[in-house]
Amino acid sequence: MQRTLPMRGGVGAAPVPAPKIWARGLRWVGLPVSILALLAFWQLAVTAGGYRAFILPSPALVAERFVAASQSGVLWRHTSATLVEALGGFCIALGLGLTIGYILAHIPWLERSLAPLLAASQAIPVIAVAPLIILWFGPGLKGKLLIAALITFLPIVIATVVAIRGLPRELREMALISGASRWQMLRYVEAPLSLPVLFGGVRTGLALATTGAVVGEFVAGREGLGAMINIARGLFDTPLIFVALITLAAITLSLYMAATLIERALMRWELG
Repeated sequence: MQRTLPMRGGVGAAPVPAPKIWARGLRWVGLPVSILALLAFWQLAVTAGGYRAFILPSPALVAERFVAASQSGVLWRHTSATLVEALGGFCIALGLGLTIGYILAHIPWLERSLAPLLAASQAIPVIAVAPLIILWFGPGLKGKLLIAALITFLPIVIATVVAIRGLPRELREMALISGASRWQMLRYVEAPLSLPVLFGGVRTGLALATTGAVVGEFVAGREGLGAMINIARGLFDTPLIFVALITLAAITLSLYMAATLIERALMRWELG
């Protein structure tokens, strides 16, 4: 049963489901409340446990280290390197994943032949393959781009195949009967209807691209948040490690939100 709210400036009532109102409020309040609760639990653990700063620093100490790293430019230099590697690897994986996924979705026998190989390639941990990639392509940007692309590739391929295969066959047949070309089928039928599923793979890929970039920096890198963690670990600068981890979480969250906004904009444009 729906609760109704009175319409402003008029007689009558507009039916607005109460759960939706609560959901909208929680959407904006949930994240800040979760962060505050995490900070409170963190401070409580430090205070109750009496840990030293090199084992578990307090939130205030991490914030102080964050300000110092930001003002010196160290944090931005390492963050920008990780962003370039993650976004570059993601773009490579996106182009290849969409193309190969689209082909596999339309050629079932090829998909059945390549699916075991793709699955086997992802069964090997990227941290085990990363040294070989760095050895073959060098410790520069190229090797780290390939590591980020490797870990991002399969989710995009799977999302593309599932999105295309999940389209109603009636719509395809109607478009073909109407004389639609392959490009028109892609532009007006397949692309708009597959966006929700496809962007699920895009959001997952963006998060994994950051992980891939950091793995490359762990193996060989003087710049990037992964290298920053290695340096801080060698110096027993635990607050700086927390700064790098929090920055990585912020990057991943920002990329996720950006992908969500792009998806909504594309959906409005397609429906409009």
